[in-house]
Amino acid sequence: MLIEGVAIPKKISQSRIKALKIAQFALDKKAKHTIILDVSKISGLCDYFVICSAETGTQAAAILDWASDRAKEENFKMHHFEKDEMSEWVLGDFSDVILHVFVNEARKFYNLEHLWADAKRVRITRKK
Repeated sequence: MLIEGVAIPKKISQSRIKALKIAQFALDKKAKHTIILDVSKISGLCDYFVICSAETGTQAAAILDWASDRAKEENFKMHHFEKDEMSEWVLGDFSDVILHVFVNEARKFYNLEHLWADAKRVRITRKK
């Protein structure tokens, strides 16, 4: 199965499909260094984190807005969002998936990949 530019394996959970879709939504808006972490075994908060970078706070907010709009079209919605004053870190809560969009410097500072180092990375396979 393909979701626009991302290949989806045949046997896969709905949460994982949602995470892959959200990653694609971020990539649609030129997000950089997009990764998916499977935190389902180590967190009661959600099943997946999608983490990506933006060049500016404006781009970070645009990525979150685009993901929210596209999610509605896919029949799931963002339940909650948060952002700091300058939109250096914006967060979209899609229940079982949380989207984190950082401006580059903020991503280095918070380093979620290190904090959640025990999480498995989900491979994002791009369609050729």
